[in-house]
Amino acid sequence: MEEWERWERRVQTAAHPVVYRLLTAVAARGPVVRVPGVGVVVSDARTAREVLTDTEAFTKTGPGAAAQLWTPVLGARTLITLDGADHAALRRRLSGLFTPAQVGAVCERGLREPLAGATRRLAAGDEVDLVPVVRAGAGAVIRELVGLPPDAAAGFAEASAVLAGVRLWRASLTGRQTARARAALARLSEAAVAAYRSGDESTVPGRLRGLGLSEAEARGAVGMFLLTGTETLVSFVPRLIALAHDVGRGPDRITDAVVEEALRVTSPTPVMLRSAARNGRLAGVRVRAGDRVVVAGLLCTRSAGPFAPDSPARAPLNRLWFGAGPHFCLGMPLAMAEIATVLTALRPFPALTVTTRHPARGVLIPSYTTLAVRATPPAKSPRASGAPGPAVAPDRT
Repeated sequence: MEEWERWERRVQTAAHPVVYRLLTAVAARGPVVRVPGVGVVVSDARTAREVLTDTEAFTKTGPGAAAQLWTPVLGARTLITLDGADHAALRRRLSGLFTPAQVGAVCERGLREPLAGATRRLAAGDEVDLVPVVRAGAGAVIRELVGLPPDAAAGFAEASAVLAGVRLWRASLTGRQTARARAALARLSEAAVAAYRSGDESTVPGRLRGLGLSEAEARGAVGMFLLTGTETLVSFVPRLIALAHDVGRGPDRITDAVVEEALRVTSPTPVMLRSAARNGRLAGVRVRAGDRVVVAGLLCTRSAGPFAPDSPARAPLNRLWFGAGPHFCLGMPLAMAEIATVLTALRPFPALTVTTRHPARGVLIPSYTTLAVRATPPAKSPRASGAPGPAVAPDRT
């Protein structure tokens, strides 16, 4: 096992010590396996794509699927809790928020200050923990996107705590978790709701109103962005830098291909939940209506082999880590723009040495709590503007 694999395994097992080992053992038994108490587990890329693209047979709104988990918190009118024509209509209205120009500008503003501070310290030879840097930047981007005030940081910590409490074997949040999540999102979205009601289209909530979203839909959209818009980036960017370090690549050698391959082997969406709408079969395994279907994204993408950014494109995957079909991640251009912005700021440093790292325990999305790095040798006059560059230009909306 290579160094990057050992660390990635530690990251996964720290987050889900039982479930990760369980799913790995299940994958060895076949591409689709029924696991009591969990559901029908899919660990094959082609079968996963079949599930994710056939929204009539496998829905997000049935028993055990994503909607059952998040509707009590976000309401019934959000992308994560809708399916079919209603989902498609809402997605079309929101897509204007994620054009390349829009996400590039948001990332430049939100990430400028955290990245400038980090690059100054690296240039001075100091050790820098990338996790709080990325967390501050990702939070600022989401605040910018949904029109929240700068003092919303404490609420983000509450939202992160809600996500950390989600467990694979639970079909829903506990009553206490639901109440806590609702309270946190109510506090966070108060300013956004006020902007929506004023109709000021210089704000994102005002734009949502102009796009025809109801107040409930706008509140749900804000809540969804708050819950999902920071943790995936806080997970991926430090893991990308750590992986690059472990295979001997500095930031100046993290190309588009390296980013895509790192997304594949880390899979920022390790599990996707669906519910079988009718009886049928998956890879020869009988599936009954109402069965929970667990698409183990990490296992599906890892099945294509070890980290190898110079290998030919893996067509069956096609960014499966962002989903597939009508529910392909709407925020993917934003995530890619954020990654590009961070890499542009770090690229002047030809080598970053990881000095300390600690995997996060008991979280939903596997990540590091600490990833401290030092520039070796310290770079001279790094460009610290944080402006987005060409490394990973968003190419899909």
